[in-house]
Amino acid sequence: MKKYPVEKSEEEWKAQLTEEEYRILRQKGTERPFTGKYNLHYEDGTYKCMACKTSLFESASKFDSGCGWPSFDESIEGSIEYVRDTSHGMIRTEILCANCGSHLGHVFNDGPTETGQRYCVNSVSINFDQK
Repeated sequence: MKKYPVEKSEEEWKAQLTEEEYRILRQKGTERPFTGKYNLHYEDGTYKCMACKTSLFESASKFDSGCGWPSFDESIEGSIEYVRDTSHGMIRTEILCANCGSHLGHVFNDGPTETGQRYCVNSVSINFDQK
């Protein structure tokens, strides 16, 4: 199992996170589309990992993809770990916080901007710091 700079026991994560945050961040769950508080959120600032507070995405990289989850066209360099995900009969790229290993969502190569990327992130996985 990979080691991360922030390591906690499952009991410690359960004590820190809400039940829904734990389900998504630590058990690789997903929130229902169009229900997350950051789906249509467009203030200036930084989106951070809910579990360890690492900066993941700048607001300038956020866009409305229409998919029902917050979408970004790039991450802050070094903040994301990419893992091949073959669950649910699909081949996808899972994105994890590189600092604590928490599940954030998936990244796809169908973004509309020059990066071609669409980081599809659970609102529950992130928190926002306004500029």
